[in-house]
Amino acid sequence: MNDASPLKFPTEFPVKIMGRDTEEFHSAVAAIVAAHVAPMETLKITRQASSAGRFISITVSFTAESREQLDALYRALSGNPHVLVAL
Repeated sequence: MNDASPLKFPTEFPVKIMGRDTEEFHSAVAAIVAAHVAPMETLKITRQASSAGRFISITVSFTAESREQLDALYRALSGNPHVLVAL
């Protein structure tokens, strides 16, 4: 595979995950992040609620070890019905 990515691993990387502010969303994000990175409790996390409080964005910053790790994380997040957007 030709990796033309400008990223050099390991690297600090933020992932922003958006969805409805529900228990299902929070549980799904925690499970996916734990499976691909580390338990949420050990990571730098910021949360921002929408002005009406119906939606929330969670930014998880972590040390990405490889492009494959990032790709797997984004696939899992994007494939979850509770996640509206992953950036």
